[in-house]
Amino acid sequence: MRLGSGTFAAGCVVIEVLGVALFLRGFFPAPVRSFSGPEHHAETPAPEPSAGATSNWTNRPPPLFSKVVIMLIDGLRDDFVFGSKGVKFMPYTTYLVEKGASHSFVAEAKPPTVTMPRIKALMTGSLPGFIDVVRNLNSPALLEDNVITQAWASGRRIIFYGDETWVKLFPRHFVEYDGTTSFFVSDYTEVDDNVTRHLDAVLKRGDWDVLVLHYLGLDHIGHVSGPHSPLIGRKLGEMDSILMRIHTSLLSQERETSPPSLLVLCGDHGMAERGGHGASSVEEVNTALLLISSAFERKPGDVRRPQHVQQTDVAATLAIGLGLPIPKHSVGCLLLPVVAERAMREQLRLLHLNAVQLCRLLQENVPSYEREPGFEQFQKSERLHANWVRLYLEDSHADVLLSLGSKVRRQYSDALRTLSLALSAQGAHYDVYSMLVGAVVVLEVLALLLLSVPQALGATAELDVPLSSPVSCLLFYLTLLLLGAVHVIVCTSAESSCYFCSLAWPAVATVLALASALLCAVASALTRTLVGGELLRRNPAHSGPRWPELDLLLLLGTLGHAASLGSSSFVEEEHQTWYFLVNTLCLALGHDICRRCFPGDDGDRAEWLAGAAPTRPDKSPRHDVLDLDQRRKGRSSLDALRGPEKWMVLASPWLVLSCCRLLRSLNHTGVQWAHRPDLGHWLASSHHKAELSVLAALCLLAIFMLAHRRCSPVSRVAMALGLLGVYCYRAATGHLLLPWQRESKGISKGIVEARFVYVFVLGLLFMGTKDLLKSRVIAADHTHQPTGLRDLHGGLVLLAALLVRPHNLPVLLCSLLVQAVMTRFVWRPLRHSAAEVTAMHYWFGQAFFYFQGNSNNIATVDISAGFVGLNTYMEVPAMFLTAFSTYAGPVLWASHLVNFLSSDTRSGSALRHACFCYALLCSLPVSAYILLVTSLRYHLFIWSVFSPKLLYEGMHLLLTAAVCLSFVASDRSHAKS
Repeated sequence: MRLGSGTFAAGCVVIEVLGVALFLRGFFPAPVRSFSGPEHHAETPAPEPSAGATSNWTNRPPPLFSKVVIMLIDGLRDDFVFGSKGVKFMPYTTYLVEKGASHSFVAEAKPPTVTMPRIKALMTGSLPGFIDVVRNLNSPALLEDNVITQAWASGRRIIFYGDETWVKLFPRHFVEYDGTTSFFVSDYTEVDDNVTRHLDAVLKRGDWDVLVLHYLGLDHIGHVSGPHSPLIGRKLGEMDSILMRIHTSLLSQERETSPPSLLVLCGDHGMAERGGHGASSVEEVNTALLLISSAFERKPGDVRRPQHVQQTDVAATLAIGLGLPIPKHSVGCLLLPVVAERAMREQLRLLHLNAVQLCRLLQENVPSYEREPGFEQFQKSERLHANWVRLYLEDSHADVLLSLGSKVRRQYSDALRTLSLALSAQGAHYDVYSMLVGAVVVLEVLALLLLSVPQALGATAELDVPLSSPVSCLLFYLTLLLLGAVHVIVCTSAESSCYFCSLAWPAVATVLALASALLCAVASALTRTLVGGELLRRNPAHSGPRWPELDLLLLLGTLGHAASLGSSSFVEEEHQTWYFLVNTLCLALGHDICRRCFPGDDGDRAEWLAGAAPTRPDKSPRHDVLDLDQRRKGRSSLDALRGPEKWMVLASPWLVLSCCRLLRSLNHTGVQWAHRPDLGHWLASSHHKAELSVLAALCLLAIFMLAHRRCSPVSRVAMALGLLGVYCYRAATGHLLLPWQRESKGISKGIVEARFVYVFVLGLLFMGTKDLLKSRVIAADHTHQPTGLRDLHGGLVLLAALLVRPHNLPVLLCSLLVQAVMTRFVWRPLRHSAAEVTAMHYWFGQAFFYFQGNSNNIATVDISAGFVGLNTYMEVPAMFLTAFSTYAGPVLWASHLVNFLSSDTRSGSALRHACFCYALLCSLPVSAYILLVTSLRYHLFIWSVFSPKLLYEGMHLLLTAAVCLSFVASDRSHAKS
């Protein structure tokens, strides 16, 4: 079967997407679980240890608090309460921290630091899987044992107001609730007012046991304006007044005969310096935790500084405070200051229950649990505890009991912390079989692409896929039979659950057949390469033994980038790799242009002229062999350039290099320098709104001048009005100033202005699509180039201008400027091959991804872009807009590549060559990274560094599939017209 290289590459990428999806499903594992059945809830608690005496403490201890109020402020990082902002904007909370009846903590949240996994950690005490960052968009019901379920099962009345994620996690547990969407980040006022409006009535009624309040406004301000926005202080002041209302109401209703109430002020995660969250920086993982109760009265001179604890400790503390069993999956420890004022016997009893629960979880998840240091410490603590109980029942001296009790308490605390660390280190169990099947499919696709290079990049851009030959058919059936037998053996002998084994047989058979077919294709291509001698080589018509320097740079740079992904530091600072590669590319282009314009000696000039001379027909290479010198088949047009245009060709690499250096100063990203002030921070500051407004207006004007070239008059009008609407939208939301406006008054969501821009975006996309379809149906003049692709590119540029933040408009402008300069003064005059142009577009697309301020941390994803023009949360549009805003750089460079090659009439195979090269360039790092994370899956930074990058690679592969499909569609349209 003979296929075009573009169609072949697109099919390979689609198959690779399926393999990566299966790998991801196995890589993101299920967290540590307890395998005991539901009867565990009815089990009597572990009895108090005793040595030769009979203890009468066998029942579960009574609750420590009569009512519990959980006030969760989304994005409340620790310095908002314990730092200068807390002192300035939260005076009542500061008083409680410094002098009031409270205990303060800095609770460390484990990545991913997004809302749904953090709520699960707070209520279950377990470590959610990293895949919960995806489930955060649509949270399923929580089936794990947790504090809310325990309280509901014990008959407690629970009321909730706030983030609807709680309602999705606990759908039947609240006797009264009012949920608000957590994803509409443009709203930071009504989303909190909907919570507060219920407060007075609920606090007066008192017909509840647990009240949960989840405030979202602070987090939304962070996403839109960052942690240093003036709005942050106002919101903190609002939260402080609400806390005071709740606390005073609880104090007025307390009675001496009943246990006191507990007010918990906490955050689910922190806030990065750019306002996002999801990664593992100190600002994102450190959250404020404040426990307030009249039971925590201070003595004069009692100074309580915030202690560092784990966020998972909250679940065990809440369960003990409510007199409930500790959740079975909890890896947290009881916060000892909460029970420090209780009797020694009660303290030891509660610590013992926590230790027994952790030991049970350890026994179920660690086969060699008896050799664990935490288990040995627990046994020693239990023996000491038993001796203490015996002495207590024998009425020993109080000083002896206090001294020995303090020692036992320290032993239990050490044992709890060691057990918790051991369980947290277990983390999760990988689905190795699903990972292996997915990795095999991905590696087979990469091998097939590499072995197909000689044919796919040949003159005809076609290749044979010999799957119908008798040998291939026999190998296919034998491989399928072998894989089926392995699948049955693995699935019947697996001790733990496996996702691939749980699939229906038709789905399993399809994947196994696909893997077998790929293996046969790889074997056939390898045999043809070895037997036929079709190795990657230069055209034999030329005598030069060396590869062109630019080709070597592109090849070695791509391979070096793939190899660098094995280092956590290189993953964190990947932008530095792309900045270096792009700068080196500019220098290499400058050297190449200078050598062509000013040959050094007669030998160099003769070699260049020989390379530029047409190839004789009798010396032409075979059509199915890669020709690395095809860019030199026609005489270079540099000799035809005279005057200023020739000097522009010489200056173009240095102009591009200057643009890249300027953009590096706009957004500091990564880890090492992300916290340092940059030009973007300066522009986004409220004190420089006038400067940002002038810059944005100039950038939008320049974008119009660059984007409207060679477009129809209707498209130019649509682009102009759309860019005007972009400025009006940013002015309406308070980011920019209008000429007649000196201050930001009347700030709105900009719904009307954004939708005004969407009309022109959709209009440009519609006109472009109609023109492409028309060119496929009507056999037009061969000299006419349809404007459909240019209109589509213009629509994408307009959408990017609307979604990116105002201080990032220079990035969009420089992207268009570099595209124009490289097209007119580098790629066309030097007649680079389609493979070289594709590699350069790919490199620039990756560099501009980081110029936007993106990184391999989830925290840099600007989710506020997903709600531009929306007045309510709509999942599909929000996800599309967020993804497009994040990958605007690679998308625009891929779109420009299609436009450039479609307008180039030198070779009908250029688009197919480009599609194949783009697929290969994207498949190489994905395949290499899958191998690396598989070998590094127990690395210390696997969840904080490598896992987010794996998600980014998966998204980038999806983008590659879309780009390859657009190449195929454009190629067919180009051939038709």
